Amino acid sequence: MAGLPLLTDNHVRQPIIKALRARSWDVVRAVDILGEENDDEELLAWATANGRVFVTSDDGIHAAAHKWLREGRAFRMIYWWAEHRRRMSDGEVVQALERLVARADAFAYAIEYIKPER
Repeated sequence: MAGLPLLTDNHVRQPIIKALRARSWDVVRAVDILGEENDDEELLAWATANGRVFVTSDDGIHAAAHKWLREGRAFRMIYWWAEHRRRMSDGEVVQALERLVARADAFAYAIEYIKPER
């Protein structure tokens, strides 16, 4: 199942990226495009300007995204809390992303949250 075009930050583990690419997802890593050190808003801006959904579990970027929401700025982001990141296997993250894009109401809100099924 091919999904949305994504931009991932360094909090997304490499096995997740590999699994998504193996399923024909268009995944770009921020480090490959913008280098190692990036401002949170720079990442959101690049993803938005390039029609990509930003994927992260970074609290700082989550805060920047809420600032964008307050400012009425358009973007799409997939986020999962650090506690979920610790509990979810790489395969569970991939499955959660696939379930998300299959939903008819995906991105009715700018930030979609993924979490363990159980």
